Amino acid sequence: MEWAALIAWVVTALFGFAMLAIWLQRGGMQQSGAGRITPPLLVTHFLLAAGGLLLWFGYLIADKDALTWIAFAALVVVALIGWAMFFRWLGQRRGAAAGSAVAPVAGGAEQGFPVPVVALHGVFAVTTVVLVFLTAIGVGS
Repeated sequence: MEWAALIAWVVTALFGFAMLAIWLQRGGMQQSGAGRITPPLLVTHFLLAAGGLLLWFGYLIADKDALTWIAFAALVVVALIGWAMFFRWLGQRRGAAAGSAVAPVAGGAEQGFPVPVVALHGVFAVTTVVLVFLTAIGVGS
């Protein structure tokens, strides 16, 4: 179970890196404002996810059960931030598609994210959280 979690986590990270690259290329570090994915939000998401992955490697090496729970707690925070960013992204897409009053937000750096990449990042992220939780409670040991 722990190795499946690692694979899911790495795949999630790869899709995340793809979106990060797009966001940086489109000037994401300079954007601010309501409804946009701001640098503090994205950087916090990235750093907590990377830190959690490092904890997971630590768990795999040291086999200390406490590390599974710490990694899981980090993932919960990462997931909450991820959902916040997803709903900002989705709100922009809906506003841009409908041509609504959301125009000031339209055109954020995150609008370059390909829908399949966002979807796969989310699916693998949820899978990772579930697998880490199952490992933490001892399923498959």
